[in-house]
Amino acid sequence: MRYVAPAREAIDSVVFSRAPLNGWCDYAEWLQGPRWPSIDELNTRWSADTGERFVAQTRELLEDGLHYEERIATRGLIATREANWHDLFNAMIWLRYPQLKRALNRQQMAEIAQVGRRERSRPQYAQTHFDEAGVIVIVKDPALLELWDRHDWYELFWRRRDAWVDGTIAVEVFGHALLEHALTPGKLLVGKALAVMAEQGADSAQAVVSCADAIVEGCRLRDPLELRPLPLSGIPGWHASNEEEAFHRDAACYQPLREGRRYPAPLRLASFIPSPLWGEGAHRS
Repeated sequence: MRYVAPAREAIDSVVFSRAPLNGWCDYAEWLQGPRWPSIDELNTRWSADTGERFVAQTRELLEDGLHYEERIATRGLIATREANWHDLFNAMIWLRYPQLKRALNRQQMAEIAQVGRRERSRPQYAQTHFDEAGVIVIVKDPALLELWDRHDWYELFWRRRDAWVDGTIAVEVFGHALLEHALTPGKLLVGKALAVMAEQGADSAQAVVSCADAIVEGCRLRDPLELRPLPLSGIPGWHASNEEEAFHRDAACYQPLREGRRYPAPLRLASFIPSPLWGEGAHRS
């Protein structure tokens, strides 16, 4: 069933005090203020040298005949519905993770060149799934990855609960649909993850750049089955009920590993060399 977000005036303010929405305090006025931000207000948050900007999705705009991704790639225009939660969260993701958004756009354009505007390839499905529900998971203990590999959710989220608190495993939310679904209190959230195995001292910004580079190089998001499901509602602070052991035994978000399912090895992050490709003003070809 298609998710319908609650009306702005009907939002329970408690959702903004819990993950993942409590991580977006920089945009609190847009989320909790009495009115929707305008397109112009969204654009004020870009850095001065950025090539993209948000534009209202009007009939006149759509009459240019361009695919959504083509409009971004060739004109730097991100069609945005006004007074719409889904598109507001998409704008916020663009502002926080422009390098990942550009990487996806570049690969979407490569696939459109191959299969045309009307067809969708396996890589496009993978890219769209990540765009909507993606998370980057930074893991610093190989034992945690092993638990994740076999969907041992009880061990990963209950027995190793400490790892989610002390940063041994951490999540960066990229999917704007995940943020939209979080507007409903108590909703069980599952992300579609890219995993990064990192050494101690590596940070999330480095992991984001690593994933963006891997997407551009065609090393990731070539098939939807690459993406690892991660039941985000099991993470401490993400769901009120997960403080109880019983939640981790039978929560509906915890699904068993399908027979024969295997995940690709994680990206590995050691010494970090910034990529010149993803500066704030980077422009796509």
